[in-house]
Amino acid sequence: MLLTSMVAGAAGYPGPPCYHSSMNPSTVIREADFVQSIADALQFISYYHPADYIRHLARAHEREQSPAARDAIAQILTNSRLCALGHRPICQDTGIVNVFLKVGMDLRWDTRRSVAEMVNEGVRQAYLRPGNPLRASVVADPLFARKNTGDNTPAIVHVELVPGNTVEVTVAAKGGGSENKSHLAMLNPSDSLVDWVLETVPEMGAGWCPPGILGIGVGGTAEKAVLMAKEALMEPLDMHELLARGPADRYEELRIELYEKVNALGIGAQGLGGLTTVLDIKIRSFPTHAASKPVAMIPNCAATRHAHFVLDGSGPVALEPPAPGTWPAVSWSPAADARRVNLDALTRDEVKSWRPGQTLLLSGKMLTGRDAAHRRLVDLLAAGRELPPGVDFRNRVIYYVGPVDPVGDEAVGPAGPTTATRMDRFTAPLLERTGLLAMIGKAERGPEAIAAIRRHEAAYLMAVGGAAYLVSRAIRAARVVAFADLGMEAIYEFDVRDMPVTVAVDSRGESVHTSGPAAWRERIRTLNIPVRVA
Repeated sequence: MLLTSMVAGAAGYPGPPCYHSSMNPSTVIREADFVQSIADALQFISYYHPADYIRHLARAHEREQSPAARDAIAQILTNSRLCALGHRPICQDTGIVNVFLKVGMDLRWDTRRSVAEMVNEGVRQAYLRPGNPLRASVVADPLFARKNTGDNTPAIVHVELVPGNTVEVTVAAKGGGSENKSHLAMLNPSDSLVDWVLETVPEMGAGWCPPGILGIGVGGTAEKAVLMAKEALMEPLDMHELLARGPADRYEELRIELYEKVNALGIGAQGLGGLTTVLDIKIRSFPTHAASKPVAMIPNCAATRHAHFVLDGSGPVALEPPAPGTWPAVSWSPAADARRVNLDALTRDEVKSWRPGQTLLLSGKMLTGRDAAHRRLVDLLAAGRELPPGVDFRNRVIYYVGPVDPVGDEAVGPAGPTTATRMDRFTAPLLERTGLLAMIGKAERGPEAIAAIRRHEAAYLMAVGGAAYLVSRAIRAARVVAFADLGMEAIYEFDVRDMPVTVAVDSRGESVHTSGPAAWRERIRTLNIPVRVA
C-alpha cells in the first residue's frame, strides 16, 4: 500500500515526501509490491496526463489567437479527456520507459532479482496487460538487427542510494519523437545559454509535438548535463504561478526569459504558428570544470507522462487520478468549412486543388507505413521487384503510423502520426515509382521531401501528434496487408471516416510549417502580443 502517492502537478511536489509515522528501520520492500507498482504506474500514465500539464495546456488554449494552433490544442485536450475516461493510451507511441529510484540505505529487499530486473518485469506486465495493451517500441541491437523485443523492455533505470528506509520512484514513458530532438553542447564558459537555446529550438522543428516542456541541464560533465535535463522534465509545471508571483532568484529569472523568448519565436502548437510553443522551462545545474559549460536540452511532448510515489514496505502503489474538473470544457469538432475527401476516388487534380492550412476530412481506404516498411519498399523497387500483394499506392495515400493493438470492439488502438521527416529520404522513390498521391504524418518535411512533392504534384497532410485516441475513432476497419513480422511497423490498410488532417505541404511545395511560424513571429513582434500564460 502506498503511504503517500504524488502525481506530477500535485501541490507540494517535489518537496520532501510525507512519510507514515509507523515507518521503522526494518522496512522490507517485497518484489511483488515493487513490480506491481511499476506496472500499475505505467498503465496509469498511459492514459492520465499530469494534472499540471492539463491546466497549463488549458490556459494556452484559452489565450491562443492562431486558429490552426487553437484547433490543434483543442484536439490534444479532447484526446486527453477521452483517454482518461476510456483508459486508453494518450499517444500511439507509448514510449521507452525511464525509471528514477532513490533507494534508502536502511531498507531491505525481499527478492532474488536485481533492481533493473524487477523494473523490467513491471514494464513487461504493464505493456502486455490485456485490458490496455501498450505499444512495444523498443528494438534490440540498435545498429543491425533492430528486432522488436516484444514487451518494451529493457527500461532505462537510474538508481541513487540515499539515507532512509523507503524507495522514492519516478516513472516516465518517453516518446521517440521528442527524445530524438534532444541536444547536447559543450559551450565555452563565456557562451550565452539563452542564445544557444534560441538557436537550437527552431532547429528542432515540430517533431517533438509542441506545446510541451523543455528540460535543461547545465554543468557537471556531458552525461551529467543530459541526465539533469531529463530529470528536470519530471518536475511539476509552475510557470503560471512563477509569472504571477515573480522570480525569486536568477534561475527563475532565466526560466522566465527563456520561456518568453522561445514563445516569441512563433512556432506554436504542432509547428503551425501561434503564441504557445512551450508551457514551461525547467533548469537544473551542477558544478563543472572551469574550462567547461556542458548544456543539454530535452523536450517533453504533448504526451507528457510521468508519476511519482514512495514505497515504504506496506504494499504496492495506489495512484490518484486527476480530478474530473481538471479538464477544461473543450470538445473538439471539425470546422464548418472542413473539406470532405473521398480517398477511394482521389485524383491528382483534386490533390492539386488543396491549399496549405486547409482542413480536410478523409474517408475511404489508405495504407500505412513507417521507417522499416519504407526501407523494405524502397529496396524492392531498387531491385526491380514487385511490391507485396495488397500494397498498391496508385492514387492512394500513405499514413505514417504504428498503432496500438485494439481492445474490445476497436478496429485499431490509438493511432496518431509519427514524425514525417524520418521518411524524407524515401519520399522521392515512392512518388516516382508507385503513383502515390499524398502522405500523412506529423511535423514538418525537409527540403528533399518538399522538392519531391513539388516535382510530382503530390501533397503532405498533417495529423495532430498527441491526439492518437481521437484520431483512432475515425478508423472503422484495419487489417495487416504486408510485413506482419514488423509488428507495429507492419503495413496496414485502414478504412477511415472523417479523419481530420491539415494540408501541410501543397502540390506547389508551399509549407505551413514555414509560413505559419514566420507569420506569427512577425505578428508577435510588430503587435507586441504578450506570450505569457497568466
